[in-house]
Amino acid sequence: MASRRVLSGLRAVRQPPPPLLLLLLLLGPWAAAGHAGKYSREKNEPAPPSKREPAAEFRMEKLNQLWEKAQRLNLPPLKLSDLHTDLKIQERDEFKWKKLKAEGLDEDGEEEAKLVRSLSVILAKYGLDGRKDSRVVSSNFVDHGPDDESLEDPRLEKLWHKAKTSGKFSSEELDKLWRELQHHKEKVQEYHALLETLGGAEAESHENAIGPVDLRGVQAEALASRHAELKDRLRSIGQGFDRLRRVSHQGYGAETEFTEPRVLDLWDMAKSANFTEKELESFREELKHFEVKIEKHNHYQKQLEISHQKLKHVESFGDQEHVTRNRERYATLEERTKELGYKVKKHMQDLSSRISRARHNEL
Repeated sequence: MASRRVLSGLRAVRQPPPPLLLLLLLLGPWAAAGHAGKYSREKNEPAPPSKREPAAEFRMEKLNQLWEKAQRLNLPPLKLSDLHTDLKIQERDEFKWKKLKAEGLDEDGEEEAKLVRSLSVILAKYGLDGRKDSRVVSSNFVDHGPDDESLEDPRLEKLWHKAKTSGKFSSEELDKLWRELQHHKEKVQEYHALLETLGGAEAESHENAIGPVDLRGVQAEALASRHAELKDRLRSIGQGFDRLRRVSHQGYGAETEFTEPRVLDLWDMAKSANFTEKELESFREELKHFEVKIEKHNHYQKQLEISHQKLKHVESFGDQEHVTRNRERYATLEERTKELGYKVKKHMQDLSSRISRARHNEL
């Protein structure tokens, strides 16, 4: 009896498996994976992170394109840092304008025209307008003097040569004078870029006019505003050159209150604006704080230039560990320099606007 049960058991074992079981055995792990659905490992474990493009530097695509173009042109680190600041300010102003436009507060289009002009100045200033002869030579103050770069103006070159050979300036004072001359050169370049932009805009408005050009009303106000901006810049250039000529002949006196060219410009303009004595004194104190901010930015610019030179050297001869460490330091300095540059530029704009309002009140 027992042997009969064993034989029947063996026969049961030898019977072929059901068709579905056979199919699963043949398909193996692929079938199991296919039927696992939402309970599979692949469905429940997070997917490996995809390779993302690096975050854009600016929110506006046209500014990103300009930034990428500048990087392809291999502009010096300090010039790139200055460009980044100018583009950040441009982006801020463009977003402000979009808000104004949405609220219907730029009916005459003057604010939009200002943005076009400021962008045109940026393009010319950094050689991004496609003109081979418009590239501004780097004004890194680590390398200074006519042996390294030109002032591009015979009058400025003459002042520099006279100062160098007069014996009235210490090495530190010559550095300071060179920065002032460079600053003046950049002001002249910006003025010419703005003049060209305004000339083109006015010619276009005349071409688009139907019938005789009517300069009354809104159009006349816009035109007056543009010419006033040019007049302010030209006045600043004239005052700046007179001061440079006086300094190159007489040297820096002990009475010199400020040392940074931008602060000196602002102070000269403030003294000729319609400030009360109390307002002028308050402005003087603010300029002192502004000069400290500029000096801090200058310090980081110098460190950035030194770090850039060291990084190039290490990339040529150093090991990977040194290269990585120097790249990290350079990136940190670059970011900090950009931040300070933006703060300086914004503060400069605020101070200039106060002077312009005072002059407007005077008129």
